Parts: sequence; structure tokens; C-alpha cells
Amino acid sequence: MKKNYLFTPGPTPIPHDALLAMAQPIDYHRSEESTALILDVLEKLKHVFQTEHDVLFLTSSGTGAMEGAVANLLCRGDKVIVIRSGKFGERWTEICEAYGINVIPIDIKWGDSVPPETVETQISENPDAKAVFATLCETSTGALHDIQSIAHITQQTPTLLVVDAVSALGADDLQMDNWGVDVVVSCSQKGLMTPPGLAFAALSSRAWEVTERSDLPKYYLDYRKAHQRGLEGSVPYTPAITLLAGLQIALNHICAEGIRNTISRHSMMASATRNAIKAIGLSLFATSPANTLTSIRLPDEIDGKMFVKMMREKHGITYAGGQGELSGKIVRIAHLGWMNENDVIVAISAFERGLADIGYDMPIGAGVTAVQEIFKK
Repeated sequence: MKKNYLFTPGPTPIPHDALLAMAQPIDYHRSEESTALILDVLEKLKHVFQTEHDVLFLTSSGTGAMEGAVANLLCRGDKVIVIRSGKFGERWTEICEAYGINVIPIDIKWGDSVPPETVETQISENPDAKAVFATLCETSTGALHDIQSIAHITQQTPTLLVVDAVSALGADDLQMDNWGVDVVVSCSQKGLMTPPGLAFAALSSRAWEVTERSDLPKYYLDYRKAHQRGLEGSVPYTPAITLLAGLQIALNHICAEGIRNTISRHSMMASATRNAIKAIGLSLFATSPANTLTSIRLPDEIDGKMFVKMMREKHGITYAGGQGELSGKIVRIAHLGWMNENDVIVAISAFERGLADIGYDMPIGAGVTAVQEIFKK
């Protein structure tokens, strides 16, 4: 009998009680009960975003919140700085260019993290840049960016800092208020342990001031409209009310654990996974790895696409492969959301077994032992 396990950086496993909440009969989204649900979810999201600012939501994937950030903050012909170190940094560029925004790229080798001083230099050379668009964790590579240091730089200037925390929210630290981040966007199917379909955004006071001057077209992705209706426990358009019911339960788990403890748990799981990969004799791809996932550089003799396919079909284990130029070259193992130490042990044990299946020479069991050494500490 095959049992399936999901170790991708989205979608992630969903708590059983959240699944049960979504299995209840659907309710009318304009009812008093739905109003209370929406208000409760938006309040709990503040804890996860580590902010006192209001959080708004859209019925969309995380890309909807990303596009909304561009459409609501900028004007025609504006100039922005975009940090590009993988597929999702590139997505910021694609969205900006779709709206006619002038992009000044900071191109970083995939797997590396941007030096904050490089961002400072670009802002100094382009003082008219309206925003810096960054990612917390570049999901395609597993690399973490130093958002705290970048925020310290942007806070000294009129330039806003907009952060894609789609995959990393709740796993890697992002102290929106304490660090001075202007906009954070995320979604439901990663660290928030809910199916895809909800996107979120939180804006600082100075970011909200900028939205008043934006002249880019917006209708469904209008942040100000979504924010105002959210304060009333409602939405401008039909929400995914069933997903909100599941999200409420998932947020209850996070709030009960406490966001600082949630991040610490992810840090421990990430450390154990990295320790295991090194013990097996493989190397990490990201130079500054995130808590969200671990990207593993594969030897030339291993076809990453074939390996991921074999693990899913033969063992019921779903890892993520490489994207774009990394296709077939890396494997990505997520330790994200509704996971604990035992899930990491399964992920590494299966990884070792898969390597043995394809005849890769390695010390079998070394990875699991390395994981246990971290947990024992």
C-alpha cells in the first residue's frame, strides 16, 4: 500500500481540522457569521505578518497580490528597482513591465542572495525609484534575502520596499513593523496551510499614502477597495468563503503556537534537513538557505526530473524539482507549514532510499542519523 507525502513548497499539507472545516456546508458570504469569520481571520493575520497594520485579502493566487502591489503603488512611467535572483524575482519584472513600469534590475546569480549594499548603491544612483521589489525566500532556489538590512536602507529614503513573502511567511522571519517593510504580500497554500486561492497584503502608512496617487488601472485588484470592505468584515466581490473557514483553523494553530515559536520550529527543521544532505555527501544549492525549503544540488549523473518522477510514482513522495534553468539539476524539499520533526525524518529517509534505488553510492542511513542529531540537541 502506498501512502502519499507532500514535501513541496506549495501546496503544503493541511491540518485535519482545517480540512473538516472546509467540508462543512457552504455559508452565504454576506451573513453575520461570515462577517465574523472575515474579521477574525484578518485580525489573526496581523500576528503572522507581525504588524499592527491592517491586512487585506483577495480571492486569487499569490501572484494576484503581487500584481495588486504594482497596480496600487505606482504611476505610469514610474521607475522601480527589482531584485532578480530566480523565477519569482523575475516575476516582479514581468508584472511591472506589463504595466509600463521602467525596471532597473539587480541580477543575482541563482542560488545567491543580494548584498544589501548593492541595493543601497542602486537607490543612490536612482533616487527617483519609487520602490524596491524583493523576495524574502526565492522559492525557485531556496535562497533567503536579508530583508531586515534592505529595509534599514529604504527607510532612510522615499523608496518603498515591497516584499514577496508568498512562500516564506510564517517560516522565515519577517518583522514588518519592527524592520520597516512597506508592503508584504503572501498567499494561503504555503506556510498558512490552506488550499490555493487566497492572497494577502499588508501596507505601511507611507505605502497607503502612495496608493492615493497611483494612476495605474485597477478594478478587481484595487487594494483600497478591498481594505475598506475588509474593515467591515466583507469584500468587494465574492470571496472563497470555504477557504476562509479552513484558514481560520490554520491560523488558530499558528496563533496558539505563537509566530516566534512557529519560525523557530521551521528553523530547526531546516537545520536538520541541511545537516542530513551534507551527511549524505551532497551539497546545498543556496548559499544562504531559507527555513522554507532546502534546495539540493544533484551530481551530473542524476537526472533530477527522473528522480522526482520516480519518487512520486514508486514511493508516494512528492518533492519539487528545479525550475527554469535549474530544471533537472536540483531537488527542493520543503519543510513548511503543518510539519514537524517526524515529517523531516520521513523526507530524508525516503530521499536516501530513492538515491539507493538509482544506484547512487552513499552511506545509507547517514542522513537520518544527522537529522536525529539536530533534534536531539
